[in-house]
Amino acid sequence: MSDSPNESPEFPESSESPESPESPESCESHDSPEKSLESLILHATDNAVAWITLNRPEAMNALTWDQRERVIALLAAASADPGVRAVVITGTGRGFCAGADLRGGPPTGERVPGDVARTIRLGAQRLISAVLDCEKPVIAAVNGTAAGIGAHLAFACDLVLAADSARFIEVFVRRGLVPDGGGAYLLPRLIGPRRAKELMFFGDALPAADAERIGLVNKVVSADELEPTAREWAERLATGPTRALALTKQLVNASLDSDRGTAFAAEAAAQEINMTTADANEGVASFVERREPKYLGR
Repeated sequence: MSDSPNESPEFPESSESPESPESPESCESHDSPEKSLESLILHATDNAVAWITLNRPEAMNALTWDQRERVIALLAAASADPGVRAVVITGTGRGFCAGADLRGGPPTGERVPGDVARTIRLGAQRLISAVLDCEKPVIAAVNGTAAGIGAHLAFACDLVLAADSARFIEVFVRRGLVPDGGGAYLLPRLIGPRRAKELMFFGDALPAADAERIGLVNKVVSADELEPTAREWAERLATGPTRALALTKQLVNASLDSDRGTAFAAEAAAQEINMTTADANEGVASFVERREPKYLGR
């Protein structure tokens, strides 16, 4: 489960390969409590691209409470920073994100009715919302296993690149749990209800190539090509009309829950707003003047 109190990390079992992720016990023995939060969730901005890197490879990048909060804060900061025009989320080691590890969360007393729902609402759902609501394009560069909330973190991104060794696992059913962290919202919208139920009912590992085939992944590349491809895509987005991209993202996400009239009205309003930006004026001027546009993100 991605955010139930006292739940151990979602390390997916696998009988397919001796390379299966480590058990919670083995990961726990490798954890270094002296590591700073900044070293566990790396952040850097390069060429107007914010890179958020999950850096807890010994635990397959399972997210603790404070690490999740840092990711949420970094996404909010990216939205507000004019110097950031695209975001990449990736991981180190063999895992992209094996799920949630709440052992680093705030202390809890006796559980009362409503605690679980509140924990999920304020935890996993806030993380997924932070990606969906980020005002810059967000690319997932999935370097390895993405399980539970880790899979949903990738699926919430606007574009998904995956290494050919990556796997996606709806691990919840293996624990007798209901999917959370937005899974039952995201998956039917991405691949339809029947495919979504298949993944959630069986909990089988979905290889990157199959994830691409059914539309969960935009492109699969070799492990060596993942970072360069993510950089190329992100820097291309970072030179684009940033506000137009933000409004486009908003329109597409909202369209999945809208009727035609509402969607058309939102489209017209977005275009009205966008035409007040410098980039829209530059785009029109460059067309008239037959030259390449130079967008500034404003």
